[in-house]
Amino acid sequence: MASRRIEFVIAENPPKRLDKAIARDVPEEATLSRTRLARLIVEGRVEVDGAVSTDAKSRVAEGARIVIAVEEAGESHIGPEDIPLDVVYEDADLIVVNKPAGMVVHPAPGSPFGTLVNALLHHCGADLSGVGGVKRPGIVHRIDKETSGLLVVAKTDAAHQGLAAQFARHSVERYYQAVCYGAPDGNDPRLRGIRGASFEPGNILKLTTQLARHKTDRQRQAVLFEGGRNAVTRARIVEAFGTHGVAALIECWLETGRTHQIRVHMAHAGHGLVGDPTYGSKRKLSPKSLSAEGRAAVDGFARQALHARVLGFVHPVSGETLRFEAPLPRDMQDLLDAMRRPVSL
Repeated sequence: MASRRIEFVIAENPPKRLDKAIARDVPEEATLSRTRLARLIVEGRVEVDGAVSTDAKSRVAEGARIVIAVEEAGESHIGPEDIPLDVVYEDADLIVVNKPAGMVVHPAPGSPFGTLVNALLHHCGADLSGVGGVKRPGIVHRIDKETSGLLVVAKTDAAHQGLAAQFARHSVERYYQAVCYGAPDGNDPRLRGIRGASFEPGNILKLTTQLARHKTDRQRQAVLFEGGRNAVTRARIVEAFGTHGVAALIECWLETGRTHQIRVHMAHAGHGLVGDPTYGSKRKLSPKSLSAEGRAAVDGFARQALHARVLGFVHPVSGETLRFEAPLPRDMQDLLDAMRRPVSL
């Protein structure tokens, strides 16, 4: 496999460790992430003043000459597939797509084909310069198979590193729209009595818990108050439907980004999402609560009613602030239209 040589000199006042020093001083155009640099050291591809160094913790002095041998990106073991994509934005560094419900983001044992990654490999083709030494799209966040909406994917190592850092800092703007049972209102004494639930000005529900994998069902997440990972979700009512708010369109935004976070948090609050097969449960709706069409639409909704509507971040290469919006998909819009129909007396 072809390789390229990257040569540079360690600048003044270097960090004590080799891996941190080269991460600081490696030329930006090399587009090498810290993770990949650490791997290159272990693989014996880093020379310090002409001698190979495989110890990431070794000291390096100012003025030391560094040579890194980097193999050109190899082909991914995942195959490209000609699957249509709704591309919202694309440049040389990243791509933003509006993922449809029913599409898995990354191949897994249960879903080896037809995924977003398969589609991106076909769509991007030669434009992928390589992430982690492999020509593949860099997945920095995911949404569930049956959740629709916006995702940003890196096309280069530099973009992958920059986006991952923003997600780790929780600085990425992410707003979702969902349809839940009931309307989460601050005047509801039941809701105010739920551990981890509080209200902020503007009737904004704040849910603060720990989340961890369920002890007996490994496909689920469970709410904890110690021993899991911190998770914070906020939600507000956009529109309430039917008698006494039997259901509502809500807007949710994340302070953290845990697996199934919105779904498990809203279920914990007693406002599970319509159509959610894992955390929701179908509720018997009174004929007086919604129209016949509305009740049928709620009962027949075939997935969790959740859509990643807004995605905003700083471009990891240009520094430009980007913000994208994706309208509700047809199935969720039809659900709302049906619930708006008047109840026949």
